[in-house]
Amino acid sequence: MDARLNYFAGPTAGKALKHFMAAGKTLKDSPLPAATQELVALRVSQINGCAFCIDMHTKDAAAAGETAVRLNLVAAWREATVFTEAERAALELAEEGTRVADAAGGVSDEVWECAAKHYDEEQLTALVILVSFMNSVNRLNIIAQQPAGDYTPGQFPLNAH
Repeated sequence: MDARLNYFAGPTAGKALKHFMAAGKTLKDSPLPAATQELVALRVSQINGCAFCIDMHTKDAAAAGETAVRLNLVAAWREATVFTEAERAALELAEEGTRVADAAGGVSDEVWECAAKHYDEEQLTALVILVSFMNSVNRLNIIAQQPAGDYTPGQFPLNAH
């Protein structure tokens, strides 16, 4: 299977992706814990059905020391006992922020307040931008039918998305 588009080949995509990569690097360097970032990126990608990003974030998280048990349970995090309360709050915010078309109200006050108990304003900002960023990247990959399975951890410049 080949992707419909090669985003790195054309000048317009090349310029735009340079900025996407820079945004990814900024998020990686944010005070939001790295493990939380990978769990959120994985969950958003699962909801959206982005195989490329699921492959990438599973492998990047494992390479960074994340356990297989936690990675395997991200899809069913509500019933899993392996996530911290802070991670659970981030995953719930990520879900509501990803399912905005399904849940007409967007992110509920209850979910926001729970996340705010665990993360300061800078971390919350990074979390919100990460959820938005992942939704955008997922769509880029899904529309172009980016094939999954061959990703190698650290494959992209700046270790960005």
